[in-house]
Amino acid sequence: MNKMEAIGALMERVSDDTLVVCCNGMIGRELFTAKNRPSNFYMIGSMGLGLSIGLGLALAQPSKKVVVLDGDGNVLMGMNALASVGSERPANLWHVVLDNQTHASTGGQRTISGQVKLEDVARSVGYRSASRAEDKASFASALDRAFAEAGPSMVLGTVEGGTLKGIARVEPSPPELAALFAAEARR
Repeated sequence: MNKMEAIGALMERVSDDTLVVCCNGMIGRELFTAKNRPSNFYMIGSMGLGLSIGLGLALAQPSKKVVVLDGDGNVLMGMNALASVGSERPANLWHVVLDNQTHASTGGQRTISGQVKLEDVARSVGYRSASRAEDKASFASALDRAFAEAGPSMVLGTVEGGTLKGIARVEPSPPELAALFAAEARR
């Protein structure tokens, strides 16, 4: 499964009022290309902080569903956020990780996610559930199971490495993105 297929499967299952916080880099650009909407928040230049922002949103807005779309490199950069999520255990937070074992945005350098199983880390720090999916069908099923239960939950999908052609850059500026997203989060 490539990242666009995984993003498509995720966004088919996300309601209009769900807040989606997306990590920086190629995954953010791919989400912007696949399904841009005001309730998506795109991290620009802040590697490893998507989950921290998602946790803050989930705690501040307990009646809202919050999905954090992350990559393995971002999760590894901000491992402390996993422990914070496990400690706080917000029932309205779902963590979706696309793992290609590389830093795609900076040239495809290998990450250590092949040796450090992120779903095992999530379970060990207190996530209610965590699963790994190796293909599109099992990823879709894992998302369905996770979204049917209270969070925090991690669904990790293994995806192909590399970048896809024709992926747009996130066009609004960071202040514009923040204003759009804040208006949606307050609804």
